[in-house]
Amino acid sequence: MSVITNALVLKVNDSGESDRIVTLLSAELGVIRAFANRAKKINGRMNAATQTFCYGEFSLYSGRDSYTVDSVTSKEVFFGLREDISKLALGQYFCSLAMDLIPEGEPAPDSLRVILNSLSFLEKGRRSPAFLKSVTELKLLALAGFSPELTACGVCSENPVGDVAFDISGGRFYCRKHGRGDMIISPGVLTAMRHIISSPVERVYSFALTPADEKLLGEVSESFALRHTGRNHKALEFYNTVKESDVK
Repeated sequence: MSVITNALVLKVNDSGESDRIVTLLSAELGVIRAFANRAKKINGRMNAATQTFCYGEFSLYSGRDSYTVDSVTSKEVFFGLREDISKLALGQYFCSLAMDLIPEGEPAPDSLRVILNSLSFLEKGRRSPAFLKSVTELKLLALAGFSPELTACGVCSENPVGDVAFDISGGRFYCRKHGRGDMIISPGVLTAMRHIISSPVERVYSFALTPADEKLLGEVSESFALRHTGRNHKALEFYNTVKESDVK
């Protein structure tokens, strides 16, 4: 059976001398793997369109246990990400998160839009990498069912004024009177987290933070992502190493 879907290449593995196995994020199919025969050939029609970050229209043949790429037409290649090592690493982290969080075979249109938007903003430098990292982490987690409970204090159910304590494992916050969380977060960070998890994708980037709150949001979102995906991400570790080198 043939399937036509728009998809983003999340990961590429070589298979033999000329073939590739591509991991795709499709709006209709979620995360899937597909064989791309002869895709490694330099002059081959599928070479450029089956590389990481390439977004295009894929014509797939669906077999009993796997997909095969019949053809692909590129729509966006995000070539600019490859010109900056920090952006490249962060983009790879977004793809890694998607592979961890999005089920195989289940529609994921919003998750695909989040990653495409974040890659576009990252490539063009329209928002800071730290901002995009936090938004992508929290929104992907929320879409995957790991949304933190940010309505009110986890003990007294009140909506306090001022700093609160956030519990990374439990995904809840507590007012000062009942503070039992891992990290103290400001009202600005709490408001930003609420916005990210509750807003539709087209509005999720429409807020701003002070540099201090942006840094704090990054620490909270990264800790929450690592705790709830249950593993470290090599691309994230590399991104953080490169970022620290840039600061020095």
